[in-house]
Amino acid sequence: MSDPARRQLLRLGALAAAAVPLAHATRAAAAGPGRPHFPDAWFPVTDHGAVGDGTTDCTAAIRAAVRACHAAGGGHVLIPAGRWATGPIHLLSGVDLHVAEGATVLFSTDPAAYLPVVRTRWQGIEVLNYSPLIYAYGRHDIAVTGRGVLDGRGDDAHWWPWKGSGQYGWKPGMPHERTDWATLEEWGARGVPVTERVLGGGHFLRPSFIQPYACRNVLIEGVTLRNSPFWNIHPVLSRNITVRDVRIECEGPNSDGCDPDSCENVTVERVTFATHDDCIAIKSGRDEDGRRVGVPSRHIRIQDCVYLSGGAAVAIGSEMSGGVSDVVARRLYLPADPDLGEASVASVLNVKSTPTRGGYVRDVRVTDVDAPAWTYVPFEVTFQYAGGTGGEQPAEVSGLSAERWSVGGRCEYPVRIRALPDAPVSGVRLDRLTFQEAAQDMLLQSVGNLSVHRVTVNGRSVGGAA
Repeated sequence: MSDPARRQLLRLGALAAAAVPLAHATRAAAAGPGRPHFPDAWFPVTDHGAVGDGTTDCTAAIRAAVRACHAAGGGHVLIPAGRWATGPIHLLSGVDLHVAEGATVLFSTDPAAYLPVVRTRWQGIEVLNYSPLIYAYGRHDIAVTGRGVLDGRGDDAHWWPWKGSGQYGWKPGMPHERTDWATLEEWGARGVPVTERVLGGGHFLRPSFIQPYACRNVLIEGVTLRNSPFWNIHPVLSRNITVRDVRIECEGPNSDGCDPDSCENVTVERVTFATHDDCIAIKSGRDEDGRRVGVPSRHIRIQDCVYLSGGAAVAIGSEMSGGVSDVVARRLYLPADPDLGEASVASVLNVKSTPTRGGYVRDVRVTDVDAPAWTYVPFEVTFQYAGGTGGEQPAEVSGLSAERWSVGGRCEYPVRIRALPDAPVSGVRLDRLTFQEAAQDMLLQSVGNLSVHRVTVNGRSVGGAA
């Protein structure tokens, strides 16, 4: 991976050309099973005193519009064209936050604006921390729609230095997240009650961008997300989630694009990713705390997405102690950037865990991949991921299927599976895969019930008929 500033220029310069166009106007989706329902009632934030000059604080006005919409039985809170400065936005049931074309929402970079603390999950462990930029807790029928821009305003002077890396503006003597993260891991390992896990003010764990927590019937459609402090779209313990026709542009640290975390019935479609971390990462809690909550992610559908840069196009883990099952990803496009002399997306599929994290991954199918881009390892399964607080439970991984992949760019290993002898990966199916420029052969360690059919590496058949 390259310097973030350089990659930002290279990848975002190609964004408009490579992105999947919106299929329709981005008003809230038609009602259907699991989709939010919104009356045709509109609540402009300007009716509550918001001024779109880019400097006036519109936090109270947006909050008032959300409350008025909810009190009226639901509808659309309209943010019209303009530049709107605000703190966190908390959605209520029945509210569609509609960011119109030509609107840019500029979120505050003052950490104090994101207090008081709310219940959230930070890298798989529950905690009371800064509010996400857009947040909902225990709500139903909520949405963020429109053709406008949501700008988290993370950069090397705001939020990102908390990573503690000079790559993102941190310098010796500046605060960083490592102490707070170690504290949170220890709280999770000891089973400290969540109500006592209070960080927030004076601490340095960055907030996610959009987080519906314990919600149902959620739609995120059409908007562009830029410069998140941390993970971009992070639904937690929620069900019936649709993310579509969205663009995610963030080269900051831990800039995951969409991370369903202990969620059920999730659809991610026609999304364009330009991130510096995993594009989609399916999660279900970390170590002891993930097992305590014990809620899996399942019934995940991903289709017709474009991956300009990032870690994995589709990752599972590494926080997956609650289990992940029934994931189908299809029609994925990883375009090549001729100006980028390195891997633009590290993997198509990456199943990753530590040797002791526990949980399971079952029934994952990735089909119809067009990847002229340079990838590092297109198909990866590893139990050697770093981190964790102990335990004696290796993950169970079974039922992985890759079908109809065309990987035209360079890669190191076309397929690399590094499982443990006492926890082998079972039921791997590789069918009709082509890797044109692999530096190494496939590496398979502790794999049972392997099916390799019509796989070609560097023009050579490695299983069944070519």
